[in-house]
Amino acid sequence: MTSQSVAELHEQAAEHVRAGAVAARESIGIDDTSLRSHRARMDDAARFAELFPAIYLRFHRRDGKLREMTGATRGTLLHLANSGPLTIGEIAEHFDRAQSVVSEIVDGLETKGLLERMRDPKDKRRVLVWLTDDGQEALERDREVLSKELLAKAMERMRPPDRESLLRGMKALIEACDQKEKS
Repeated sequence: MTSQSVAELHEQAAEHVRAGAVAARESIGIDDTSLRSHRARMDDAARFAELFPAIYLRFHRRDGKLREMTGATRGTLLHLANSGPLTIGEIAEHFDRAQSVVSEIVDGLETKGLLERMRDPKDKRRVLVWLTDDGQEALERDREVLSKELLAKAMERMRPPDRESLLRGMKALIEACDQKEKS
């Protein structure tokens, strides 16, 4: 798939659409009009589905092995981001892991500057673990699927009306998905 250009993928999709149009002309049922419009929607969906992998392959974020988050790192950061500051014991209980294991994970993340320990302002005997600014930024970066840099370079080469159409169309597709289906 990576060796095919977008133009080749588009041409393949167009051939698929033409083949569907020939089949639609052969139908002589009572509701031919609705059948043709259904096939047209399915052909559009097929064209989009065929183009999407090419988009993903060209624009997905590539960090390399050194910047990838481990499952333990991601899980710990996500849990803290969703729950707020917690003690080592509370984190261990959530993950059903030994406190010593969680303490080692937290130590490693603290060394990397992603977490920090602080005294609980309500109970000075308790030590809470919380995300640093770097930890929050790392988690935000990890949630990004596509490379903003690669997208920006490609969009710079697009005509402004095409760029607007692309963004408007993608937004419309998301909104259409979120709408309740009519019964």
